[in-house]
Amino acid sequence: MAEFTEISPNASATAKVTNWFENRFPTAFAGYRTHMSEYYAPKNFNFWYFFGVLSMLVLVIQIVTGIFLVMHYKPDAAKAFESVEYIMRDVPWGWLVRYMHSTGASAFFIVVYLHMYRGLIYGSYRKPRELVWIFGCAIFLTLMAEAFMGYLLPWGQMSYWGAQVIVNLFSAVPFIGPDLALLIRGDYVVSDATLNRFFSFHVIAVPLVLLGLVAAHIFALHDVGSNNPDGVEIKGPNAPKDADGHPLDGIPFHPFYTVHDIFGVSVFLMVFSAVIFFAPEGGGYFLEYNNFIPADPLKTPLHIAPVWYFTPYYSMLRAITTEMMYVLIACVVAAGAFAVIKSRLPSVFKAGAAVATVVAVALMLAIDPKFWGVVVMGGAVMILFPLPWLDQSPVKSIRYRPSWHMWVYGLFVINFAVLGYLGTQPPSPIGERVSQVGTLFYFGFFLLMPWWSRLGEFKPVPDRITVPAH
Repeated sequence: MAEFTEISPNASATAKVTNWFENRFPTAFAGYRTHMSEYYAPKNFNFWYFFGVLSMLVLVIQIVTGIFLVMHYKPDAAKAFESVEYIMRDVPWGWLVRYMHSTGASAFFIVVYLHMYRGLIYGSYRKPRELVWIFGCAIFLTLMAEAFMGYLLPWGQMSYWGAQVIVNLFSAVPFIGPDLALLIRGDYVVSDATLNRFFSFHVIAVPLVLLGLVAAHIFALHDVGSNNPDGVEIKGPNAPKDADGHPLDGIPFHPFYTVHDIFGVSVFLMVFSAVIFFAPEGGGYFLEYNNFIPADPLKTPLHIAPVWYFTPYYSMLRAITTEMMYVLIACVVAAGAFAVIKSRLPSVFKAGAAVATVVAVALMLAIDPKFWGVVVMGGAVMILFPLPWLDQSPVKSIRYRPSWHMWVYGLFVINFAVLGYLGTQPPSPIGERVSQVGTLFYFGFFLLMPWWSRLGEFKPVPDRITVPAH
């Protein structure tokens, strides 16, 4: 049993109460010191570092508003749409809670995409933060599952048919596809059984996984320390420290960055509130107009598209046609030929690469392109996980890379946005070609990164952070 810490009888009432709690719950106070008051962060954080705390804020908003929505929502195919209308029209402030939740889903993806882009340009996935990045990618994958399952719950036209299309994609998996789709739906079509399954996962199972991954992400980050725009390690064995062992290039997270984050949170809440009160549908992107029509299994909408944060991947899915398969086969053959002819791999590995190339080409010719579209859609997310090992640049931050690297990252963002826009539009010959080129660029950005990330003249990285604390 731990010994109690004594306090002066003349201490203030606040100090006495704090001492009383600390003696009885020392773990909480130790956690506060480890992750807040005694956690030293680099002193040159900029506005890109707002989006981590904003992601946590939106997660809290989603959980709290979700709890209030569940109080009135009916997970029944015959009553789900009406229960949402009841929340919007009759529950006091129900419209506000519903809009906070629906707009919050889009806000979640906006801040997460920006948070990931910050990690991309500043090399926050590089050693020793590989596990932090992997946890972050797992959070993103879990968030996509959570959003997809929640999207069905309003039981509107777009929710119903969007789920029908996406779940049917799993039937393209060879051998197990039809049974897998049946397992996900719980029926031969999207029905009441599907709604109940998705509701259970959306409300209970997936949020528990998400919270666990968020905790692991934060703990892993604080164990190795935060990255910064310069990519300079402030806590390494050679980093300068003061007499108490604290990094000279760091400042305590609390109170300096708590105040910093409060400013970012305030600006975000003003923008978030403006959207909720003046444009909660986001022009049909946050809430599609077809979703205000009850689900009708007998009436298919003219154009079925997922919500905007899934559309880049949906666009890649649609890009995989029979013609595109020949382009992909050519890419696989070229990669295999390079591995056999030009690489310095041992002969055994070269032989293995040749066999793998032949097998891959045979499978690509034998299996329906629809399946490979699903593979490409899933691969677009999974390719983020090995990023720490794909980037072979000698420096972390974009600040010290060749200037043309920033153009590559800029083109990547533009390409992703174009794919997202095309995913919201009906199929067209021009859109199909653009999405095919965009898909090749997206995967080429990552798969060729071991080559292009080493090219160019790199600037010298400073030994110390020179930006003053703010």
